[in-house]
Amino acid sequence: MRVPFTKMHGLGNDFVILDGREAPLPVLTSGVAAAIADRREGIGCDQLIVLETTPESDADFRMRIFNSDGGEVESCGNASRAVALLHGAPARVLTGGGVIALEPADGGATVDMGMPRFEWDAIPLAYPMDTLLMPVGWEELETPAAVNVGNPHVMFFVEDCDAVELDRLGPLIEHDPLFPERVNVNVATVVTRAHIRLRVWERGAGLTRACGTGACATAVAAMRRGLAERIVTVELPGGPLQIEWIPQDRILMTGPASESFRGSFEWTDFAGKS
Repeated sequence: MRVPFTKMHGLGNDFVILDGREAPLPVLTSGVAAAIADRREGIGCDQLIVLETTPESDADFRMRIFNSDGGEVESCGNASRAVALLHGAPARVLTGGGVIALEPADGGATVDMGMPRFEWDAIPLAYPMDTLLMPVGWEELETPAAVNVGNPHVMFFVEDCDAVELDRLGPLIEHDPLFPERVNVNVATVVTRAHIRLRVWERGAGLTRACGTGACATAVAAMRRGLAERIVTVELPGGPLQIEWIPQDRILMTGPASESFRGSFEWTDFAGKS
């Protein structure tokens, strides 16, 4: 079976998107997802995105997200903007983290990412703990905050996020027993109350040039700590995102997305590698 795909990116965080809304796709295993995402022998991407129909009355379609290791995850902010641009019209989309709303615009989109969760068992953590000022640390990274924005994030606010050995500490924290479902690791520097610099170690994907949910989680944590205004620019290595959050309300993320190219492949070429 020959399957068409669209390659897109949001601030350098890149995706292969498969659209199964009109014609169902073959069964997708984690092995097939990892083979497609492989940058040496596959198409190559940070995440594989699969669009499907859904019986949910509150959503127009479903978006499934697979990291480059083949693991399925709940949410991806940058992919949501790419899907909004590809879909070309406002839509409500069912993800593993809940229903989100997409509003495409020229060269990008605004995504209603839903309401953040702060309860320790919603992150989730292995045991009860204050998620605003967590009494834990890993070497120089101490007293983080934790937020679930459809997927779990832990945030460390530091003087210089570029000086942190995130490629070394990221996987240690991601796999710490404190996080039973693993965790996305964010290190951030508050430049001003309207500007945050951020680097992200993404669960199942590693260092990434941009992470939309990480930007949302970090902005919300900074706002909760009184470090940032309610609208803030989060600057990632791939570029900036605008995050807006009003307490007790939903998070709005605005930023660019781009289509790189389109193509097709034989499903059996990757199914044989799973």
